[in-house]
Amino acid sequence: MNRILLLVTGLASFLTTAFAWDKTLINGAGATFPQPIYTKWFSEYAKINPYICFNYQGIGSGGGQRQILSETVDFGASDSPMSDETLAKAPRALLQLPILAGAVVISYNIPGNPVLKFDGKVLADIFLGKIKKWNDQHIASQNPKVKLPDTDIIVVHRSDGSGTSYIFTDYLSNVNGEWKSKVGTNTAVKWPVGLGGKGNAGVAGQIKQSPGSIGYVELAYAKQNNLPYADLKNSKGYYITPTVDSVAQAFATVTIPESFCFSMVNSPGAKAYPIAGATWVFVYQQQKDAEKGRVLVQFLKWAYFAGQKMAIDLDYAPLPKNVQWRVLERLKEIKY
Repeated sequence: MNRILLLVTGLASFLTTAFAWDKTLINGAGATFPQPIYTKWFSEYAKINPYICFNYQGIGSGGGQRQILSETVDFGASDSPMSDETLAKAPRALLQLPILAGAVVISYNIPGNPVLKFDGKVLADIFLGKIKKWNDQHIASQNPKVKLPDTDIIVVHRSDGSGTSYIFTDYLSNVNGEWKSKVGTNTAVKWPVGLGGKGNAGVAGQIKQSPGSIGYVELAYAKQNNLPYADLKNSKGYYITPTVDSVAQAFATVTIPESFCFSMVNSPGAKAYPIAGATWVFVYQQQKDAEKGRVLVQFLKWAYFAGQKMAIDLDYAPLPKNVQWRVLERLKEIKY
């Protein structure tokens, strides 16, 4: 009888533990820029630990920062780092950790969808509303072999608080003084002209269905929607195609401080794509829920090892090895 009782008690304990594991849900929210790789990671990690469930809402970088500050999610995600002033608003120490990088590309919809070339001044003038026609001489001079249509340019931009917008406006501010003074750099700005789309997917959809349009999206979204994307003139004067390698070249020339707050746009590398940007995750140093904290740290360690290898196939550049090790050291500060 005692042996049966022990067996039943052990089985009950096992079922209780399994049920608890089954209910471990990690909630995240924020940037749509890295959403394709996050979706891949969550799927692959479920094969390692099927008792963990991730719920990630792509609501834009601004939303991700707000939700982690208000503690309504277990981790936030953003394509713009938090300033010291914003981090100070957190109820306790909040870590911001770069996790990978990608390219913001200039996509468009014109007849034949040729590969176009742009420099920063022309791009800024288009988004300022100063260049209004596709066959404007400033565009034509950089694309002498392309027959450009005599049609109006329809600018498409993000309507939500967006890290992709932050990277793009950071670039325009870096290369154009008028943009910097009139519009500036932020996750949400007062756009001089154009139509809004929610998320990278929304902007890509607007471009695809609007002849004559031009906008900015993360590279993976342009590829998924079969949209063309331009070669851009970098700080050394070379026109660079957005690829994993040209983003990695930008990463290699960036100085990354202890705070992990940095910009990659218009970097000095001769082969660097100029509108490259990192994406960050935000995690509290002291976790309130011990089980969630343990699981989240395990997942992040996996993402910084095995997960990085999956990034390239989805057009993201992994962190340089030295940065990976720095982040892994920072993960040791998380308590649960």
